[in-house]
Amino acid sequence: MELNGKVAIVTGGAVRLGRAMALALAERGAQLVVHYNASAGPAEEVVRQIEAEGGTAVAVQADLSQARTAPSIVEAATARFGRVDILVNSAAIFEPGSWDSTTEENWDRHFDVNLKSPFFLIQAFARQIGDGQRGHIVNIADWRGVRPGVDHVAYTLTKAALIAMTRSMALALAPDIQINAIAPGMILPPPGKGPEFLQRSAARIPLQRIGSPGEIVKAMLFLLDSDFVTGELIYVTGGESL
Repeated sequence: MELNGKVAIVTGGAVRLGRAMALALAERGAQLVVHYNASAGPAEEVVRQIEAEGGTAVAVQADLSQARTAPSIVEAATARFGRVDILVNSAAIFEPGSWDSTTEENWDRHFDVNLKSPFFLIQAFARQIGDGQRGHIVNIADWRGVRPGVDHVAYTLTKAALIAMTRSMALALAPDIQINAIAPGMILPPPGKGPEFLQRSAARIPLQRIGSPGEIVKAMLFLLDSDFVTGELIYVTGGESL
């Protein structure tokens, strides 16, 4: 897909990996819808940066813990730009919870934000794809979804289901829409973790370092550039997933 002039939604596009992907798409000429929940200030900063570099962007707020609001992001995008060509489902929560400490609230919050909202965003996105229009969807998953451990139970289950949903929807939406997923490894530290955490993490990664947001951006751009890849999961883990 030629990205120049295309319209892209990036959920969670104000911070962390979402921000990096939104800025990269704008650099390639895409018009951006930067979704945020509580990060209004960072979202506006991303919009200003894109506009300062000659691009076009708008910030759209939606609380994805209320999954019924998810389609409103697509509605806002089509109202502003007339269509959407690219959807990047990056927004997610990552909260602790073992088998015996996971509460129903923790479970529901993860499933609403990490799985239910992406599904209904994909549904709304697919419904607005017009005749002759090509669409691309990239879901940000996690290698834990394929090799689950015993912690972060609800989070891990949502990522496993997101991978399964990617493959199912790739069949359902072909040939007009390609949908793929990226499984990042240690790219950014969890909130509240510092350099010591990153050093300990690097020691157990075969490539002996953590990754960077730029490496996720490269994987995303590869998937968007390709016209013959769908239903795939790309690992960007430095070998940690092994």
